[in-house]
Amino acid sequence: MAEVPAVARAVIHALELAREDLHAWCDTLSDEEMNARPAGIAPVAFHIRHIARSTDRLLTYAEGQTLTPDQLAAMKAELEPGARKQVLFAELDTAFDAHVRRILALGSRNLEDSRTVGKKNLPATLGGLLVHVADHVQRHAGQAITTSKIVAGERMRSATGDEKASAAAFRHQP
Repeated sequence: MAEVPAVARAVIHALELAREDLHAWCDTLSDEEMNARPAGIAPVAFHIRHIARSTDRLLTYAEGQTLTPDQLAAMKAELEPGARKQVLFAELDTAFDAHVRRILALGSRNLEDSRTVGKKNLPATLGGLLVHVADHVQRHAGQAITTSKIVAGERMRSATGDEKASAAAFRHQP
């Protein structure tokens, strides 16, 4: 991958690490646990959907385009309950494969090229959007993993009645 420009390579690497970590830490959850909202926080299912879909939106802006009605509808559905783990991971993996192709296509362009974001056409640059993709994916992967650990800890505590057992979920090494 040395032939890929540095910024594109770093963004792709961030996506690959997030995918590995999400599978390692969240794949043991049941469908119900993927949708659990401990203390009212966003469920793992939301974060997985949001990672796939927000990256699609950010890359659309990076490509100099505006969002489609389908992208806007998908954004509004990110928090819907009842997600199935298999479907979530299939969406994530398919999206990441497409994102890598799009990042590779953008990687050799001038990173200082102007772009606009959102309804207000906020100013951005291609490079700024690509770096934001990496940051945003990593942030939400961390939130999904933390939520996964909380949910797994609750499962262990419920199964054993032992507070110490729930702590083991936080020490799990993928």
